[in-house]
Amino acid sequence: MFLWQSPQISDRYKCMPSLKLKYKSPLRQFAVNLGLVILLFISALFTGIHLNNQKTIQQELKSRAQTIFNSIIITRKWNAKHGSVYVEKTPGMVSNPYLQNPDILTTNGKIYTKKNPALMTREISEIAENEGAFQFHITSLKPLNPGNAPDSFEQQALLSFAQGKTEASSKEVRDGITYYRYMAPLFVEKPCLSCHAGQGYRLGDVRGGISIRFNIEEMEQALKLNKVLLALLFTVTLGSFLGIVFHLVVALRKKLAAAEKIIREMAITDELTKLKNRRFLLARLGEELDRATRYRRPLSCIFFDADHFKKVNDTYGHEAGDTVLQTISATALEQCRQTDIVGRYGGEEFFIILPETTLEQADALAERLRQAIENQTIIADKHQIRVTATFGVACYSPSATVAQPEISDFINLADIAMFEAKKAGRNRVGVAA
Repeated sequence: MFLWQSPQISDRYKCMPSLKLKYKSPLRQFAVNLGLVILLFISALFTGIHLNNQKTIQQELKSRAQTIFNSIIITRKWNAKHGSVYVEKTPGMVSNPYLQNPDILTTNGKIYTKKNPALMTREISEIAENEGAFQFHITSLKPLNPGNAPDSFEQQALLSFAQGKTEASSKEVRDGITYYRYMAPLFVEKPCLSCHAGQGYRLGDVRGGISIRFNIEEMEQALKLNKVLLALLFTVTLGSFLGIVFHLVVALRKKLAAAEKIIREMAITDELTKLKNRRFLLARLGEELDRATRYRRPLSCIFFDADHFKKVNDTYGHEAGDTVLQTISATALEQCRQTDIVGRYGGEEFFIILPETTLEQADALAERLRQAIENQTIIADKHQIRVTATFGVACYSPSATVAQPEISDFINLADIAMFEAKKAGRNRVGVAA
C-alpha cells in the first residue's frame, strides 16, 4: 500500500463537513406536547380529587347542620303541639317576660312557669354551647325578644328566605377559630299563631329561622394538611410521569438518532462498494469548486472505470463482478488521502475528488492507482481474476482559469480524458488539456 500526502493540504480540510440531510426531528416538540398533556391530565385529576373532597366535606357539614336543625324543629313541634310546657319554677329561674301570665300557682303551693318553643330553643342552645357541641339561635326580622335579633349572617339569610331560598350556609372565623354556619327558615304553623298572630303573620309565612353554628377548626386544619399532602402527591406523581416520559424520550431519541445516521449513510453511500454515491459526489464537487475559487487553491478530479467489465460478468458471473468492484473500491481508498473523496459514479465507473491538488499530483495518483489495480489478483468464487482500469484526470486552477467551471463541465473534462485513454489502448491515464 502506498499513501501519499500533498504538502499543500491546508488545515481547513482536516475537518471537512460531510453531506448531511436537512432534517429537523419532531421528537422535541413531541416530548413537549406529551409533557403538557400529562401536566393537564394530572392537574385535572388532582383538581377533580380536591374539588370532590371539598364537595364531600361541604355535604357532610351541611348534613350535620340539617340533622341538628331537624332535631330542634321536631322538639319545637312537640312543645307547640302541647301548647308549651310548664316546669316547676326553681330559685333563680326567670319567667318569660314576653308571655302573658307565664306562671301558675298549684293547689299544693308550687309555682310552674311556661316554657314556650322559643324559650325552650334558647335554653337548649345554651346547654349545647356549654357542652361545646354546637350552638343554635332562633331569630327573625321582627323578634319579640331583642335577644333574638339576627346577626349579619342571619340577616342576609332571612332576606334570602323572603326571596324563596330554603337554606343558607357559610364559614366564619371568630377569635381565630373557624365555625360552620347554617340556617333554615321557620314557617308559621297553626300553633304559632297563639303567640305571633298579633305580628301580622299568616299560615305558611316565613316568620324567622334557626341558625346553627359549630366549631370546625380541627376539620379546617385537617383540610390544610390534606391540601399540602395532595400538592406533594401531585408533585411526586407529575415528576414520576415526566421522569418516565423523559427516559422514554431519551431512549427513543437515541434509537432515532441511530436510525437517522443509518438513513443518512444509506442516502449517500453505495450499497455494494460502501463508497460515496453519485448524489453525494455531485453535491460535494459543487462545494469543493466553490471552496477552490474562494481560497484560490487547485482542485483536481479523477474519472476511471474497470476495463472490459462486462466480460468479467459474462465469464465469472455477477457475484464475481461484485467482488471485483469491491476490491477496486478498497484499493482506491488505500491509495487516496483522508481528505480525498472516493465514490462510485455508476456501474463500473468511479470518481475521485482531490482538494488542493495540482494536475501533476492528480496524474501521479492516478498512475499509482492504475498500477495497484493491474498488479492485483482478485479471488472470486475460487477464480483468480486480473483486471485493469483506464483513468481520466482534470484540474481546475483558479490562478490560471478565468471562470469557475460548472460541475458537469468539470466531470466531462475527466470523462473525455478517460475516453481518449481508452481509444489509445486502455489501462492508462489520460490527462485533460
